[in-house]
Parts: sequence; C-alpha cells; structure tokens
Amino acid sequence: MEESAREIRARIEASPVLPFKGVPFAAQSLKSGWESGAVSGIAVDRNGTIYEIQRDEKADPIVVLDRNGIVLRSWGKGDFKIPHSIRIDPVGNVWTVDAGSSKVIEYSPLGKKLRTIIVGGQLNNGSPFDGTTDVAFGPDGHIFITDGYGNARVLEYTKTGDRVRVWGKPGSAPGEFNLPHSIQITADGIIYVADRENGRIEKFDLRGHFLGEIAHLGRVYSFKLTDGALWATMGPFDQQPGSSCWVVKLDPQSGTILGHIDVPQERGGHALEVTRSGEPIITLGNELLWLRK
Repeated sequence: MEESAREIRARIEASPVLPFKGVPFAAQSLKSGWESGAVSGIAVDRNGTIYEIQRDEKADPIVVLDRNGIVLRSWGKGDFKIPHSIRIDPVGNVWTVDAGSSKVIEYSPLGKKLRTIIVGGQLNNGSPFDGTTDVAFGPDGHIFITDGYGNARVLEYTKTGDRVRVWGKPGSAPGEFNLPHSIQITADGIIYVADRENGRIEKFDLRGHFLGEIAHLGRVYSFKLTDGALWATMGPFDQQPGSSCWVVKLDPQSGTILGHIDVPQERGGHALEVTRSGEPIITLGNELLWLRK
C-alpha cells in the first residue's frame, strides 16, 4: 500500500459527513431461549423483508425479520460451519456463503434448499475461516463467488452450478488479492471485488480481465451497488479488524469518495445492505445498525 493508515484516514474523513443517524435494530423472537449471535451478513428483498445470517447455535443461522425486527421465520441449522454472507438473487431466492466448509447454498425465500455448490480447494490454513466469502449474480444468470480465506480467487459457475472459470492469486499487483471479501456486479457486467487487506476495490469484466481499481481505501469489508453509487464499509488500518468503521459512498466509475458516516462502535460493518429508499443497514455485533435519513 502506497499510503499510510493516517493518510487513508485523512482522505476518507475529508469527504462530506453524510446526514444519517444510526438506529440499533435487533431481532425479536418469542421463542424461549432464543438468542442471536454475531450477525455476519444481511440482505433485504424487494418487499423490504430483512434476511440475516448469524452464528449462535441458540438460533437458526438464517433469520428473517420484518421492518420492526419481529422474527418471521428461520432455518438452516446444521447447514453451516461458519455462516458468512447472505444475498438475494434477481428472482428472490436466498444465497448463503459458508466460510468454514467453503460452500454456497441457495434456498427459496421460505427456506427450501434448492442447490449447494461445493467450492472445495481449501488449503487447511490453520484457521477455522478457510473458504468462501461472498456471492454475486451476473447479468446472464451466472454465479460469481469470492474465495478469500486461504485462497485468493474468484470463481464463476453457470446457472446449473457447473464451474466455468477461476481467476486471481495472492498478491497486491493488478488482478491479485489479499482476502477478497465481497463482490458485486453491475447490470452491464462490471465486477467489483473488495480486496480487503490490500485496501482497494478491483474491477473486472465478466471473463475476469482486470479493468482497474479504486485504491488507497481502508480495509474494505462489504459493499452494495445501488442507484449509481457504491456503498462500502471500511475499517481503518491503524486499528484491529472489528474496531470502528466507516460507511463510505463512492462513485463506482471514478472512485471519488462522495461522503462517509463514522461508526465508532466495535464489531460494526462486516456486512452492508442498502434499502430501496437509500438507507444503509450494517451488521453491528449481535444486531444491526440502520442508518436512517
């Protein structure tokens, strides 16, 4: 990285402070003994229903909430080693990523298991985190998966789950990764990958050809492309992962930082979603933080 942690912090904090107020948002269940663990991923469907993926055995890994936080349904017990990410595809199905067993599972919105993709190729890196990190969907229906714990690559699969290609390797040069942690794809087929520990977002075409990067950022955890903007959560490199974070709004083409929101609480920002009304929601320990206008 060419810039120091202090310079990166100054660059982000020199951008406008965005006018959002953080409102804690916790799941509420009537079940006796029910308890959410660390929420590692969040997705919101077209109707505003909220999907979490969490890590405590006292609750199912996948928890579905209404806008008041009331638990509507849940599922997935026994399906995961380390629940990591959750995304909604264009037809409304729910895709989840396991960072321990390195697999991706597709469910219906009601929890019926539809498909499992076993990515494999784990390196036995000595950590429980040894596999996949996120999933995104191409304009042709293909499935793209980041495999960042142990490996440093992106994998492409067809609609039917057949592997098409793989690209990426460890490093900091163009097209290389140091923990690819999140992935998004535009309608015209530009792939954005959060290269977390290199502090950048890399851009590729649908065949994995490197197109450029948004560099000199914080530790990039998660992002969402919406309404022509790229919202991302970032942690400062002068603090340990899981400390305070920023929610940053970027121009995805130029990389210009359009504004930021400070999140001083710990354990914030592992995942981010943006509602249809343009309000970011991030994970915050065992709950969510809804950034309201």
